Amino acid sequence: MKKLILGALVVIAWPAAALAQDVAAGKTSFNKCLACHAIGDGAKNKVGPELNGLNGRKSGSAPDYSYSDANKNSGITWSEAEFKDYIKDPKAKIPGTKMIFPGIKNEKEASDLWAFLAQYDKDGKTK
Repeated sequence: MKKLILGALVVIAWPAAALAQDVAAGKTSFNKCLACHAIGDGAKNKVGPELNGLNGRKSGSAPDYSYSDANKNSGITWSEAEFKDYIKDPKAKIPGTKMIFPGIKNEKEASDLWAFLAQYDKDGKTK
C-alpha cells in the first residue's frame, strides 16, 4: 500500500516538476530578444525598450522609449500570465504594436524566459 501511495504522489508531482522554471534556459532563450532588448546592469533602450523591472510594470512605461499608442494604451501590467499570453503572439495580444517577433509558442520556454526576466529589478540588479 505504501508503494501505491508513493507512486501516486510521484505521478501527481511529476508534471509540476516538469514545468518548473529554469532561469539558465530562460537566459538562453533571451538570446532571441537581444537584438532588440537589453536587461541587467546598464541596460539601455534599443529597437525595443530595456526590460529591467518588467514584473509589475505598466506596458508602455519604460523611460525614454518611444512606444506605439497601442502599447501605451493596452492597459497591461506585466505579470507572468500577461507575458506568457503576449509572447505567444505579440501582434495578436496588442494589435498595432511595433514589436516584430513571431512569438514563443512553447509554454516551457516562455516560462523559463519569464523566470529570467523577472529576476531583474528596475535597476537591473538580480533579486
